[in-house]
Amino acid sequence: MVPSRRVYQLLLLGSAIGLGSAAIGSDVINPQFLGFAILLTLGFDAVVLLLAVTDARRVKSHRAVVERSQLERLSIGRDNPVQLTVKTGYQPAVLKIRDFYPQAFSTNSQLLSLSLPAHSREELTYQVFPAKRGEYVWGDIQVRQLGTWGLAWHDWKLPQRQTVAVYPDLIGLRSLSIRLMLQTSGNIRRARRQGVGTEFSELREYATGDDPRLIDWKATARRSRVLVRVLEPEQEQTLIILLDRGRLMTAQVKGLARFDWGLNAALSLALTGLNRGDRVGIGVFDRQMHAWIPPERGQTQLPKLIERLTPIEPVLLEPDYMGSVATVATRQTRRALVVLLTEVIDATASTELLAAMGRLAPRHLPFCVTLRDPQVDVQANTATTAIPDTYARAVALDLLSQRQLALAKLKQKGVLVLDAPADQISDQLVDRYLQLKARNQL
Repeated sequence: MVPSRRVYQLLLLGSAIGLGSAAIGSDVINPQFLGFAILLTLGFDAVVLLLAVTDARRVKSHRAVVERSQLERLSIGRDNPVQLTVKTGYQPAVLKIRDFYPQAFSTNSQLLSLSLPAHSREELTYQVFPAKRGEYVWGDIQVRQLGTWGLAWHDWKLPQRQTVAVYPDLIGLRSLSIRLMLQTSGNIRRARRQGVGTEFSELREYATGDDPRLIDWKATARRSRVLVRVLEPEQEQTLIILLDRGRLMTAQVKGLARFDWGLNAALSLALTGLNRGDRVGIGVFDRQMHAWIPPERGQTQLPKLIERLTPIEPVLLEPDYMGSVATVATRQTRRALVVLLTEVIDATASTELLAAMGRLAPRHLPFCVTLRDPQVDVQANTATTAIPDTYARAVALDLLSQRQLALAKLKQKGVLVLDAPADQISDQLVDRYLQLKARNQL
């Protein structure tokens, strides 16, 4: 039983009545009536407390029913919805609900309050934001329901304890999957009409705007109408994704480790490659190849990648770029697009990276993706007046300058380069990959 505000108001009222009875007929407390006033106050308070206890106990007969929907796999770095269903009985209900989510999560609402009429049902939704992958214990649900007289809250716990897992950005993957489906029915068809691609798909009648070089003259002669060849991008190409989990990937960027942004981008790219019919494999490395999933095609590959990569965390080790590239060269003899997700500081610190990416060409098409901290961009582009801020801006500008010099050296070696803020890397990487596919650069 938890007293309501009304109980405290009534107790104050009882004290006022007692003081008033002790000062009957004057403004000064009369000692002759003091004992009577104390007894009157205590009696009044006892009645109020007894009514409050009774009010709380009466709630047991018409408790509201609160249930939490089964929690699916949560996505790191996203607002994940949690749904509670509340049902009332034959009495209206004023409720306060607290769901004991893991303490490592942040939320937009710690306490849910609502008032429902009798025989009603309502669904409540709040958001939790996990910033780290792994398994977490979700606690019970604490419920308080106000008694009919409004004197006390009946307080109880609902056993809803369960273990939930936080995965990479599954919400983003679902959104990307929908986007790719729409593109498959739209943009890819337009690309076919324009003859973009290298593999023969079908024959169709010539339409205004078609490339005359695509006219199939033999088929035209046989059928007495002008037919053109429809070409589509080559299928079953190979995409290898290398994800650095070394020291620089442990840094926090926008509330997540840089490695988590890279993992989200790797899975988004893998989903896109599988959607386009490519064989996709992923390797995660530090001083050695920590995990290697050989390239395969088909929709069964993505769940396999998610399960294998989710438990992996970054470590404070310098990555061995040459070793990871040697592993790819040994295990992948067929030409492939090799995408390396990592971070660079300057040309000197990235000497091994420059040499390793250069060794991939010309057998493979090397593609270096770096995850920039957007806070450095903000610092570099913000005008300053104070001397400490000016020094900080000068450091940020120097970091960006050294970074661009290292990336320029990569480009000179024939390496494709994408440098983007870590929180935008997934979308930009997918767009760049689709451009490469459309232009048949692989």
